[in-house]
Amino acid sequence: MGKIRDSVDAKALRFAIGFPVLLAAAFVVCALLLRPDVPDPMAVRWSDAGPVGFAPFSAFVAVGALIITVVGWLALGQAAPLSRPTVMRRLLMGAGLSVTLFVTTALAAVLVGQAGIADVREARVDMSALALGSGAALALGVIMGFVFKADEQWSVDDERALQEALDRELDPELATDSVRLWVHARSSVFVMLGVASLFPAALISIALPWLGALLVVLAVLAAAFLFARIIVDRSGLRVFVAGFVRVMEVPAAAISSASPAEVRAADYGGWGYRHHGGTTAMLVSSGPAVVVNRADGKKVAVSGGSTDSAERVAAVLSRVAARARGEKRPPQP
Repeated sequence: MGKIRDSVDAKALRFAIGFPVLLAAAFVVCALLLRPDVPDPMAVRWSDAGPVGFAPFSAFVAVGALIITVVGWLALGQAAPLSRPTVMRRLLMGAGLSVTLFVTTALAAVLVGQAGIADVREARVDMSALALGSGAALALGVIMGFVFKADEQWSVDDERALQEALDRELDPELATDSVRLWVHARSSVFVMLGVASLFPAALISIALPWLGALLVVLAVLAAAFLFARIIVDRSGLRVFVAGFVRVMEVPAAAISSASPAEVRAADYGGWGYRHHGGTTAMLVSSGPAVVVNRADGKKVAVSGGSTDSAERVAAVLSRVAARARGEKRPPQP
């Protein structure tokens, strides 16, 4: 429901729903006022010889009101989506109003043309009412196109941005308690992976194309799992393999300490996502990493990219962990 409200102009939508209903109600009231002077059944279809189609008065009024409502909803509702350009929404609102008023005018001309006649076969469409109403419908549509304010409304994204700005204003250190980092294996690893998979796949595909394609897909998946996205904020540590598969989530309150370290991937079971002893690791290469000691005695190790970025991640984790435990924030290094 919230997504629907974010994608449409609420004021324009209310007008698109309410105006046709009120217009249809006004048509019904006017028709009832003319009821004593209008024959029953009424003429609703004409040929060169005169009326050839007839309908009861009540059916004409009910169907006419329904047509006004449905046409109004369909025509005016086109101006409500915020995804459309401002100029287009203005044109659609003006055109929708003109169409709705024209339909009402046509029905009113049929009704007025039969008021005061003794024989239904003398019924006609009142061309004066049709011409005047059509002109008014066109003029009002043009005016609506100019006065309709089609600017984007305040959305959930604006509310979220405002809240983030207020949080930063109230807590200036919030920006320093957030790190987003991509880490990946060395380029030589990807070159080796390509040589070991793409060349054999090219040869195999001569005889078995599907097997060559499968080998390429496996190589791409292996390369993707040598990328990781690391997010550190006040909620804790989150690690995503290939950028979107979450494999680690350590709440800030569960972190005992965090420190940068130089590690060998072999000591933690190798590259990629591993469980080795009491340690969960996501290492894309040997070298700079962050080792996190959990409050339950387990450890977590993640690649840190460079020495500087590993030190920064460890420092932020230490701060957010201390904050989550209610301790005094340790000084920044």
